[in-house]
Amino acid sequence: MADKGSGKDKGKAAAKGAPKGADKKAAKAAAPEAKGAEKSSPPPVLKGTPRLKEYYRDECVPQMMQEFRYKSPMQVPRLKKVVVNIGLGEAIQNIKLLESASVELTAVTGQKPVVTRAKKSIAAFKLREGMPIGCMVTLRRSRMYYFLDKLMNVVLPRVRDFRGVSEKAFDGRGNYTLGIKEQIIFPEIEYDQIDKVRGMNITIVTSAPTDEEGKFLLKLLGMPFRR
Repeated sequence: MADKGSGKDKGKAAAKGAPKGADKKAAKAAAPEAKGAEKSSPPPVLKGTPRLKEYYRDECVPQMMQEFRYKSPMQVPRLKKVVVNIGLGEAIQNIKLLESASVELTAVTGQKPVVTRAKKSIAAFKLREGMPIGCMVTLRRSRMYYFLDKLMNVVLPRVRDFRGVSEKAFDGRGNYTLGIKEQIIFPEIEYDQIDKVRGMNITIVTSAPTDEEGKFLLKLLGMPFRR
């Protein structure tokens, strides 16, 4: 009997020694981890400085300062972001096209796209406000430089009978928009796995105040303009 009593006393002492609410706090601390485990893993973190960014800093900045007589390196135009957009009017009738386009855009850019929706209703196209009609990705910092490096040096040269991109696609404020007719020119896309050949628009946003400065910047970075 003495052994049983001592066991009970030890159990009571352990219960008294534990702080109140310790179990609840431990459960709350474990809850966020459990929720995070259920979510999809974030995109991989890119390590190191992109090659194109180093080239811009070491080669492009001095040349642009000499060409346009900037007083400070901070005045030199730079890349701000790259927007990749796929428009899918057919998604009104077949929503599965939107899913496959999102998967392909994720593979091409390395970032999960957001769904773009109609801003207003158009009865002629059977379009209602808020319906999904495309997907879009906005790339910044390292991902932007990696994507542009791949675009200018790998993807565009794979276009059949490629003679360069047009110089007339600037918007008047130093930003450039490029249209691609087939997504299969990207090495990440497998021709046998796609359901349909579709195009995309790529907008390169710069801090250049004029088209002349924006064009000079992109030309130095390696954009193959048509001669």
